[in-house]
Amino acid sequence: MKKILGNAKGFTLIELMVVIIIVGVLASISVPIYKQYVNKSRAAEGQALCGAVASAEKVYFAEHNAFLAVAGGGGVADPLNVVATQNTYFAAYDATLAPVGGFTVTAVGAGDAAGVTVKLVQAAAGAAVITVTGL
Repeated sequence: MKKILGNAKGFTLIELMVVIIIVGVLASISVPIYKQYVNKSRAAEGQALCGAVASAEKVYFAEHNAFLAVAGGGGVADPLNVVATQNTYFAAYDATLAPVGGFTVTAVGAGDAAGVTVKLVQAAAGAAVITVTGL
């Protein structure tokens, strides 16, 4: 009679378990990094919205010699004509005036970007500063 397992080819159970452990370690490292990358890409939509509002505020200032405070902007009847209803995560913004000139635009994420806040601060003179929190 022939040996049943004499020339068997394949992997042992230990070899398979080592491979499974290696894959598990790699997944536990890569999944949080991937989630952070996705959240940063979602925040880019909020940064684009704040940039559009800042441009619209500057145009408004050129025409009226004052910035405009907007609460709950981004809809169809937006006073700055910044319509954000097609955005997935950042569909509204608030623009507040600074005491010495300038303005602040804040966009708060919704849906999968809940907890992410993008803020653009435009001083009366100087460049705008964009900060993202909640990543």
